[in-house]
Amino acid sequence: MLQQTRVAAAIPYYERFLARFPGVAELASAPEQELLAAWAGLGYYARARNLQRAAKKILDLGNFPRDYESIRALDGIGDYTAAAIASIAFDLPRAALDGNAIRVLSRLTAERGNVASSVVRKRLGKIAAGLIDPARPGEFNQAWMELGAVICLPREPRCKLCPIAKECAAHREGLERKLPLKIPRAPSTEVEQQILIVEKAGSILAWQRPKDDRRLAGFWELPQPAHLPHARVGARIATVRHTIVNTRYAFHVHRAFTRGAPKGFHWLKMQNLEELPLSTAAKKALACLAKQDARGEE
Repeated sequence: MLQQTRVAAAIPYYERFLARFPGVAELASAPEQELLAAWAGLGYYARARNLQRAAKKILDLGNFPRDYESIRALDGIGDYTAAAIASIAFDLPRAALDGNAIRVLSRLTAERGNVASSVVRKRLGKIAAGLIDPARPGEFNQAWMELGAVICLPREPRCKLCPIAKECAAHREGLERKLPLKIPRAPSTEVEQQILIVEKAGSILAWQRPKDDRRLAGFWELPQPAHLPHARVGARIATVRHTIVNTRYAFHVHRAFTRGAPKGFHWLKMQNLEELPLSTAAKKALACLAKQDARGEE
């Protein structure tokens, strides 16, 4: 969950997820719609599917793998996660380089290359592998991470408090605020769309993305005007905003009215929506509807 997601945002999801899937067996056997509903809102939904695939592999193995290569072979686990598990859980001497550790190492060595490149990351990985304490690899990795999280900060490094400031090449050369080097992010794109909320007897009209969809596969979405060309569109309820990578969406939410459900659309009972994986845009739109209805009842 912490891949591409802040700790504060992940904690409530983590707690609910473990309550629903307390063990590998429960996760492996969960219906996909239930799995996605538990993950809905975190984004990057391939992580949830990979997690379930990994759970199934662990069941087939009979237990959690205890060597780096086997851990790395699990779905959704990359070099960093595999090294973190191997070192912290099994005391294997594998250097785990998260963003914090990479920042510390790039300043320690005054690395002038782009830390987003694979070549530079491999170079820093070799340096970390040579520095790691084989007797306490888990503590070593966590120390690097903690040092980057609380001392070796991105914009204002606290060099006076740093225990390795004397060994830091960037500090000696006065480059601690200029390193590490990164390629600037691509400019964001602004997109405006309309979302329609069609209600009938306690249900809403929605469609489900196909399972092979590249984005939000299996998730339920609210219709847009192109889906319902003959619908009567009412006044705007609100505008909700949502960002996906470098695209910033502004969804204008409207009530709409149509005689029937077009092919491929379904009526979902409002009382059952929490059990289904709704897209974040749909959730935000329905939250605006609920607020408007609540104001109307006052």
